Amino acid sequence: MYTVLTIAIIAILDQFFKSLIIKKVMLYTGVEIIKDFFYITHIENHGIAFGLFKNRNTFFVITTSIVIFFLLYLTYRFYNRNILLTYCLSFIVGGALGNLIDRIKYGYVIDYLQFTFFPPIFNFADATIVCGAIVLSLLLFFDKNIVI
Repeated sequence: MYTVLTIAIIAILDQFFKSLIIKKVMLYTGVEIIKDFFYITHIENHGIAFGLFKNRNTFFVITTSIVIFFLLYLTYRFYNRNILLTYCLSFIVGGALGNLIDRIKYGYVIDYLQFTFFPPIFNFADATIVCGAIVLSLLLFFDKNIVI
């Protein structure tokens, strides 16, 4: 149950943040939040990470859906065996679902988080995917009891 709740909260928060961005920040403009460090910049990402592979939305919708179902299967499989592993998977699925909703609704993903030290603009869903993947990688590297 906690995994479904985690996935839902992440996807809902992601869509909430994106709806605020659409309403409050004009496309391709930025709002300085922390001087010379952090901006909210509204862009449309028609590709994947760093804008790669632009304008292949149908492909991304299909592959993301397949990945989500596979990760949901793994979440179910490990539900009672490793809570940290299932939380990592839930973060990845929640973020993927948030971006999938964008792709289905708009045909692209809304990105808005911009740091001066990290050139690509990203969103909350991307951040949850990366955080989940980093912790999952560490867990798989250091916990030799996990067999997938």
